[in-house]
Amino acid sequence: MLESPKNVAVVLLDSLNRHLLGCYGGKEFSTPNIDRFASQQAVRFTNHVTGSLPCMPARHDILCGALDFLWRPWGSIEIWEQPITAVLRGQGVTSYLATDHPHLFEAGGENYHTEFSGWQYVRGHEGDLWRTYNDPSWMGSPAMPARPGGWFWSRYGIDTPARGYDRSRTFFRTEDDYPGPQTMKDAERFLRKASPHHERWFLFVDEFDPHEPFDTPPPWSGMYFDEPWNDEWIIWPPYIDGGITGGVITEKEGRHIRANYGAKLSMIDHWFGRILDTFDDMNLWKDTALIVCTDHGHYLGDERDGRDIWGKPGVPQYEPLGHTPLLVSWPGVDGGATIDSLTTNVDLFATLADVFDVQVGHRTHGTSLKPLLENTNSSIRDWAIGGVWGNWVQITDGNHKYARSAVESNYPISIYSNRWSTMPIHVNGIVGMPPPDRRAYLDTMPGTDIPVLRQPFEYGDRMPIWAFGDRAVGKHYLFDIATDPNEQENRIGEKEEAEMIELLRVALTELEAPSDQFERIGLR
Repeated sequence: MLESPKNVAVVLLDSLNRHLLGCYGGKEFSTPNIDRFASQQAVRFTNHVTGSLPCMPARHDILCGALDFLWRPWGSIEIWEQPITAVLRGQGVTSYLATDHPHLFEAGGENYHTEFSGWQYVRGHEGDLWRTYNDPSWMGSPAMPARPGGWFWSRYGIDTPARGYDRSRTFFRTEDDYPGPQTMKDAERFLRKASPHHERWFLFVDEFDPHEPFDTPPPWSGMYFDEPWNDEWIIWPPYIDGGITGGVITEKEGRHIRANYGAKLSMIDHWFGRILDTFDDMNLWKDTALIVCTDHGHYLGDERDGRDIWGKPGVPQYEPLGHTPLLVSWPGVDGGATIDSLTTNVDLFATLADVFDVQVGHRTHGTSLKPLLENTNSSIRDWAIGGVWGNWVQITDGNHKYARSAVESNYPISIYSNRWSTMPIHVNGIVGMPPPDRRAYLDTMPGTDIPVLRQPFEYGDRMPIWAFGDRAVGKHYLFDIATDPNEQENRIGEKEEAEMIELLRVALTELEAPSDQFERIGLR
């Protein structure tokens, strides 16, 4: 039996599309460093899927190990929970966070960094309110003139405040000034200068690239777009189901946006190469596991139901978003292999807990990947479940994917939380999280006696931004992914649906999901 790694480094690249990576068959964009990692050092997992979504719920899966999308939308670590970093501290393991992810430092994500032994936050990405004005000396280089973050919403007559990045980018003078490169350099610094001082360590690189804005300097900008373009650069993608088919964006705008994602992907792949070079130089492969993962993919015009999808709108987790890459290098395990077993993000938490031999006090939902990597077991789970609060609840057995929506209305549904925060919404008239009202009462979460505030919602209530389920009542989806990976044939009504309904019922029962979730999707 192989010894467990002494240390672990996790590199999370936000919105990393599996099907666009060379090591997963992508040919459209160049990712030489991720590809060499997959071929030389890593085991490539082929059946890894999302759990709780979107950004912060996915990080909750990884850092806390508990699915939370059935109980609440995007939110902070609750008082009955411990992140992996809290228990590592008690074991004398040094943890470090290198990140440019703004949601970790605003409401709804404000306490995920607090238990790390050390952290560095690179300012200026996406909505980060880093600068209050544009640099008056900016002359359109290296950041080219670009449409502001609210350009898409203005087409609907919605006035949105400027995104923080629109100001930040005017202060960049070289590629090294961009948040992604700075974050990767900080991770390299920890590995080279800090890690030799620690007996055991855990490095978490939460890199927001290639998430939008899809903004890159030369030579990356325009790398995949050679058509004439006399407009401002489009670095902020729309979030819409039916962008081109609905006449909201043109085909050329769609190609431009997709190409800009590819440029961002290739740029961050280049900087990820510094992590690999550091592992080579220091021979960290001998005792350190390196995990490359993501929270979810990003739709870039992928077609389903005859419509092109962009961003992360209110649709099920189709393959481009929900079937994600996972690459793991493990001391003593040869690179270039593949593992086809079904896995999901809470299993990453379980793997960390296994490596460092720690336990948390709250209930978790993952299983360690160690038996798969050491080839002592061929499977660790029969199903994986996921979704966004107030939307479809999805389950897969590794071959079939079933997304079940609300059946009559998107109610009843409740939020369970003692922190009551979510991602700030900077759009007039849109509420991130409505405050609790007099209907709220104390309940408990599975596995704990700590009282939790439960807020029920009924038809007509003002709902959190994530609850898109009202738009999809009675719209269930069943796909045979093995034969229909592009999900063009909805097999609802076939005998497999009854099997997947029963599997979903079993999963929800095992998770002790809220009773109103059973009722909402018609499984009572």
